[in-house]
Amino acid sequence: MPAVTLREIRERLRAHPYAVDALIAAGALVCILLGAATEPHGPDGQPRFAERDVTAQTALSAALSCGVLALRRRAPMPVLLLTSLVSVVALIAGSPGSASSSDRQASLVVAPVIALYTVSNTTDRRTSWQVGAVTVGALTAVAMIFGARPWYAQENLGVLAWTALAAAVGEAVRNRRAFVDAIRERAERAERTREEEARRRVAEERMRIARELHDVVAHHIALVNVQAGVASHVMDKRPDQAKQALAHVRDASRHALAELQTTVGLLRQSGESIAPTEPAPGLEVLEELVEGFRRAGLSVSVAAPALAPGTAPLSSAVDLTAYRVVQEALTNVQKHAGTGAFAQVRIRRDAEVLDISVVDDGAGGGAVEREPDASDAPAPTGGGEAGGGHGLVGMRERAAALHGACETGPLSGGGFRVHVRLPLRTTAPRKETPA
Repeated sequence: MPAVTLREIRERLRAHPYAVDALIAAGALVCILLGAATEPHGPDGQPRFAERDVTAQTALSAALSCGVLALRRRAPMPVLLLTSLVSVVALIAGSPGSASSSDRQASLVVAPVIALYTVSNTTDRRTSWQVGAVTVGALTAVAMIFGARPWYAQENLGVLAWTALAAAVGEAVRNRRAFVDAIRERAERAERTREEEARRRVAEERMRIARELHDVVAHHIALVNVQAGVASHVMDKRPDQAKQALAHVRDASRHALAELQTTVGLLRQSGESIAPTEPAPGLEVLEELVEGFRRAGLSVSVAAPALAPGTAPLSSAVDLTAYRVVQEALTNVQKHAGTGAFAQVRIRRDAEVLDISVVDDGAGGGAVEREPDASDAPAPTGGGEAGGGHGLVGMRERAAALHGACETGPLSGGGFRVHVRLPLRTTAPRKETPA
C-alpha cells in the first residue's frame, strides 16, 4: 500500500471535523482517568501509575465533561460553561482534607481547557479575553480555595497555567488564521484587479484600433466614391477628365492600402516596437491631405500659421490627433455636404492649447444628414454624420484621451462646425460639450 503523507491525513481530518471532535473527547477522557489513577508523588519522588483508585464520582464527572466536548464546534460557549461547571462542582465536592481526592478532581480541568481553546479560537478578541479571564480566574480560585493543598501548590498553579495557555493559544491560532485569510483575500483581489486592468487595456486598444481603421477607410473610400462618380458621369463626354478621376481613385486606393498595411503590421508585432510606429502622419502633411479633397471637388481653405522659431514641436499623440480630426471633419463634409461645399480649416496654437476648427457652409450637393447624439438640435445641413456613424464619436474619444474637449454641431445659418481643443500639457480631464 502506498504511504499516506501527513498532508493527506490532515485533509482527511478536515473532511470529518465531528469525528475529530469525538476522538479528542475520547483522548481527554483517557487523560482524565489516567491522571486520576496516578500518584504524582511516589516514595522515590517519581509519579506512580495505577496507584490510586478512580471513584465513581470522578468517572461520572469525566464522562459527562468529555462527552460534551464532541459538540465543541457546534456550541463552543455552552460546552465551555458545562465543562467548567462540572469541574467546579467536582473540586468543591471532593473529600475535604484529602490531597489524593483533590488531585483526582483537578484532572477534570482538562475538559474546560479544551473548551476554552475552542472558544478563543472561534470568537472575536474581546469575547476571547473576557471569557478567558473569567474561566481562568474561576477555575484557579476554586482550586486554591477548596483544594486540600496550600493555595501555592504546584497543582493549583498548574490549573492557572493550563487554562491561561489554552486561552492564549486559541487567540494566537485565530489571529494567524485571520492573517492568512487577509493575505489570501488581498492576493485574490490583486488578481481580480489585474484581470480587470487587462480587460480595460484590451478594450482601450480595440477602441484605438477601431478609430484608426475608421479614419483610414472612411477618408479614402469617400474620395474613391466621389472620384468614381465623377468618372462615371463624364466617361462618354469627357474621357480625359474621366481618366484623371480614375487616376485619383487609384492614388486614393493606393494610400488606403498603404495605411491599412501599416496598421495591420503594427497589430501583428509581438512586442514593443523600437522606432515610432504611428500609422498616420501629422500636421506637416496637412496640405497634402487638403489637396486630395480639393481634387475631389471640395473647396477648402486652410489657416495654419507656421511655428515661430524656437517653438517646441507637437508631441506625436497631439500631432496625430489633430491630423485625424481634420481628416474626419473634411471627410464628413465630403460625404454629407457633397461636392461644391466650402470648408474652412483653422489651426491656432498658443503656449497651452492647440485649437482646431473645421467649418463648412453646407452648400454642396450632398444629402442633409443628422448627427445621432444631437437629438435636440435641428438637422444639420453640412458635414454632420449619418445615424449610426462613428466619426464624431471617434473625434470625441481622441480629444478625451488627451484631456481635451470636442464640440460639434450644426450652425444656425447652415453648415456644420467641428471645434477641438487639445492641451499641450497634461491637465485634468474635461467633459465634452456639444455645440
